[in-house]
Amino acid sequence: MIRAVLDTNVLVSALLKPASTPRNVLRMGLAGTFQIVVSPAVFNEYQFVLPRPELKLAPKEVADALEQLRTHAHWVEPTDRITSSPHEPDNRFLECARASQAAYLITGNKRHFPRRLGTTKVIGPREFLEILTPDPKR
Repeated sequence: MIRAVLDTNVLVSALLKPASTPRNVLRMGLAGTFQIVVSPAVFNEYQFVLPRPELKLAPKEVADALEQLRTHAHWVEPTDRITSSPHEPDNRFLECARASQAAYLITGNKRHFPRRLGTTKVIGPREFLEILTPDPKR
């Protein structure tokens, strides 16, 4: 099964825009189409960012999303420190990807990440959705 780490901005977009590509990615992960991977540091980032007042997300929606991730995601404990991203907090996502041998790190902000880290490719939600649901006409 494909393993993928979701950057926080993908979750924010998924919750803010119900008919969006990030929401479809999140739904597919929670449904088991691919395996969402989290580490304690990644989950802490989700818990810190999602309730921010400026996002105007309903507290129940945030709590439900976090609970679904808590119970459906594959948890890993990274042991290696990574310093590849110029945005230091993003290194926690890279560490999670490496520890889980995730095929993908999905982000809406690729400039903060290397294009690839080992076997993990950094891609956007639309590109990931195209991988999950290839167009038979191509």
